[in-house]
Amino acid sequence: MKITAIIPARYGSTRFEGKALADICGKPMIQHVYERTARSALVSDVIVATDDERIVAAVRKFGGRAEMTSTGHETGTDRLAEIAARIDSDIIVNVQGDEPLIEPAMIDEAVEPMADDPSLLMSTLKSRIKTLHDFLSPNVVKVVTDWEGYALYFSRSPLPNFRDKWNDLKDEKFSSGKLLCYKHIGLYVYRRDFLLQFSQMSPTYLELSEKLEQLRALENGYRIKVIETSHESIGVDTPADLEAVIEKMKLS
Repeated sequence: MKITAIIPARYGSTRFEGKALADICGKPMIQHVYERTARSALVSDVIVATDDERIVAAVRKFGGRAEMTSTGHETGTDRLAEIAARIDSDIIVNVQGDEPLIEPAMIDEAVEPMADDPSLLMSTLKSRIKTLHDFLSPNVVKVVTDWEGYALYFSRSPLPNFRDKWNDLKDEKFSSGKLLCYKHIGLYVYRRDFLLQFSQMSPTYLELSEKLEQLRALENGYRIKVIETSHESIGVDTPADLEAVIEKMKLS
């Protein structure tokens, strides 16, 4: 079984332009993501998918593989699908290009169920929410699942709604594990054929409302396997996030 990790990376970003090339301890961010992804035990190939020659040049400079894609893509999934259509692979892993602290084990955790169960079409990750801030933040996507680990819903709103405990929510309830809730980690694994099909589906009502692409799969009746991980990562959306990543790398 061939498993290919594709890292969508664009130069333009409303909150942090050029972040893929931002320096982190002497390397561009995209290099950290690439090298950590390549350390996955299950991934066969790693490809950066971008619409900018500067990112292509940076990746090739450190010996990585980068492919140019259309500048017209509105989402990273569309960029992913363009590359997937060109290659021979069974499973495609979407690793976000702004996750320089991604643990290779996280990729393996998300891929393993797909490799073991041919009926699965899509999988992703979740981790326990430990602070009230994350639970309330619309920038932290929440997920609820059924007993078999399949997603029921993803939302930017607090999920679930602790109706009888809302007035006394406190950080210690999360850190002590008294409130069971999870944040979604935006790493996706697809069967290649399903990814190509998914990218051709029209955006759906809930997807557009929440600005969460994965809801398109649920609204069309497809199941998403969600695997719990104990690993943590820091996505870089702003210069402040970048500083937090740099500080963490200096300490490691």
